[in-house]
Formats: sequence, structure tokens, C-alpha cells
Amino acid sequence: MDLVTDLLVTLAYGAVGVVLMAIGYVLVDVATPGRLRELIWVDRNRNAALLLASNLAGVGVIVVAAIVSSDDDFVDGIVGAGAYGLLGLLIMSAAFVLLDLASPGKLGEILVDPEPHPAVWVSGVVHLATGGIIAAAIS
Repeated sequence: MDLVTDLLVTLAYGAVGVVLMAIGYVLVDVATPGRLRELIWVDRNRNAALLLASNLAGVGVIVVAAIVSSDDDFVDGIVGAGAYGLLGLLIMSAAFVLLDLASPGKLGEILVDPEPHPAVWVSGVVHLATGGIIAAAIS
């Protein structure tokens, strides 16, 4: 019976993580001109791919930290993963807006330029650092 319970718990955490990453995808899609689906999979835009990947990794780090810190309390872990994940996405979005204000031009347009742009690396690190900060705060 423990295996079945563990599998169901894992399924629940996985579902929360996927939903949070889907929300992250939508937020990045809204922040950038054009559709991410086409930019990444059709146009093979590396800037857009790096921006999205860093966002998804940041969310993943937060969810992992919430699971680890739950001390095998499923309710605490699943609620924490969802709540901290949403908070992380909110903070990542705020950091993106602040970086946009500090950048010349519109950051979203720069980040989907077909030519590689250093601003993408800065924005990507902001996503990863934000995820790491939230994860550290959870512990």
C-alpha cells in the first residue's frame, strides 16, 4: 500500500509542478511579442527558448524546495509547492518588469530578436536567481 500512496503523492506533486510551469509559460508568452509556440518551435528563436527555459527551471527549483521542506507532510508540501510556486512566478514577473524599466527599449522585443542578445542571459539569470532565492527562503 505504501507504493500506491507514494505514487499518488508523486503524481500530485508532478501535477502541481506542471500547472505552475504552464502558468510560467503563459506569463513569458504574454511578456514577449509574438507567440512563444511559433518563436521557439517554428522559428527556432534561441533567445525566446532561453528565456522560457530559465523561467521553467526557476519554477522547478521552487517546487523541489517546497517538497523537500515539507518533511513528508503531504498537505503542507502540496500547498507549499503551489503557494510558493505562484509567489515565485509573481516575483519573477515583477523582476522582469523592473529589468524592462532599467533597459533601453522594450525588453520583450529584445528577447525575441532572431539574433542572440546578451540581455536574454541577464533576464534568464534573473529567473534562476529568483527561483533560488524563493527556494532558500522556504528552507
